[in-house]
Amino acid sequence: LSMSIPPELAGAIPLIDRFQVEGFLKAMQKQIQSSGKRGFFIKKSVGPQVREKFTLEDMLCFQKDPIPTSLLKVPNDLVSRSIKLFHVILKYMGVDSPAIISLEERIELVAKLYKHTLKRSELRDELFAQISKQTRNNPDRSWLIRAWELMYLCASSMPPSKDIGAYLSEYVHYIAHGATTDSDVRVLALNTLNALKRSVKAGPRVAIPAREEIEALLTSRKLTTIVFFLDETFEEITYDMATTVADAVEELAGIIKLSVYSSFSLFECRKIVNGSKSSEVGNEEYIGLDDNKYIGDLLSEFKSAKDRNKGEILHCKLVFKKRLFRESDEAVTDPMFVQLSYVQLQHDYILGNYPVGRDDAAQLTALQILVEIGFIDNPESCVEWISLLERFLPRQVAITRAKRDWELDIISRYQLMEHLSKDDARNQFLRILRTLPYGNSVFFSVRKIDDPIGLLPGRIILGINKRGVHFFRPVPKEYLHSAELRDIMQFGSSNTAVFFKMRVAGVLHIFQFETKQVF
Repeated sequence: LSMSIPPELAGAIPLIDRFQVEGFLKAMQKQIQSSGKRGFFIKKSVGPQVREKFTLEDMLCFQKDPIPTSLLKVPNDLVSRSIKLFHVILKYMGVDSPAIISLEERIELVAKLYKHTLKRSELRDELFAQISKQTRNNPDRSWLIRAWELMYLCASSMPPSKDIGAYLSEYVHYIAHGATTDSDVRVLALNTLNALKRSVKAGPRVAIPAREEIEALLTSRKLTTIVFFLDETFEEITYDMATTVADAVEELAGIIKLSVYSSFSLFECRKIVNGSKSSEVGNEEYIGLDDNKYIGDLLSEFKSAKDRNKGEILHCKLVFKKRLFRESDEAVTDPMFVQLSYVQLQHDYILGNYPVGRDDAAQLTALQILVEIGFIDNPESCVEWISLLERFLPRQVAITRAKRDWELDIISRYQLMEHLSKDDARNQFLRILRTLPYGNSVFFSVRKIDDPIGLLPGRIILGINKRGVHFFRPVPKEYLHSAELRDIMQFGSSNTAVFFKMRVAGVLHIFQFETKQVF
């Protein structure tokens, strides 16, 4: 077999048992006899000798007629579906169609293929085998271009299985780098190769790609969406049906000129707005997103979540923030890195995640105001002064003292900052919060599942930093307990839970919590 098979099909040799060559031939002969046709394959001449044996190479050649059965050995209940897939492929390619197929029709046909194959790995393999068949020895250039276009569209939204994927990658690579390959086919083959690499890593799309995603790929343009930062500023990023969270993070870092971004990621922010709660700060939920999650799937989930939450308005958005703070962060001087770290610590501080005493609270408020408006001689004459005080002083601390006392204390501290620049103030703010035991933490809302010694309330907030794990009561925000790293014997997490095996008063206990955030 290996002697007679052409080089572009070499990768199929180990898969010979996956293809049903004999079964396909028998079904095809039956189909020919019933229709009165003489032949069905278009093959290049192989010389004067006539090969009598029907081979895998013959089966994987372009054909105009419908197939009578699947190319691969698939369960019986999937054979008729496999035949229907080939009908769609022929229609998409425009085979035997007098009229040029419109963009709208092509989009509908691609959506149909996605609908039938996205969730079934056997049908995905069959689809890729069928499309690759139609790209070999194809006599019509327009049909060939359409077949490669379809290959690119399918590779962008779903991977074949590992073994079919190995063959397909080898085949596509051979065509993409072939000396005699048509220039348009070469572009589509290279695009397919890149798409395969991405989908093999990230897996199939969860949601059927939307109509606009298919159109965007067909017309070589990108779609756009908005990513927010914690201070409510935002940037627009581009995406297509194959764009993952990791791709989006890389693009966004480039847009904002953030050179060190390995500790940043995208998060899904969910906020339920229900009557009087709409103005409440802090009722957002941040869900960490896997690097391989598709942007198109996220936007589809946002839409369906909104549709499900009738009666309540659910705001879903993408947010870019730090996944964790590292000890090495303090040595990073990239201005955007420092700014985003400041925005995140400030956001958590204003939410009350950093309980501090009155002196620290007054100093931190004065520093934030300086970062915001710079130094002015008569701050009380500034129209924003009162709103800045209210914004930068956590509500929980503010209620512990008369409003006028806060104002006088913060003004006196602010007036001593005449020689500080905005950058100095930003760095001082970061320094004060870093020195707290729970400074530079990333915070997670969790529900207690298992607390063997009754140490903690039912709902808590976990703060995790380089020093250890810190426990807070959410309402009113109160620091409860810290477990230093040396006391944590074991740590584990999943997408829904996290557990710690830690020493309390010299005794080992296992604490388990439920969470919607990814650790």
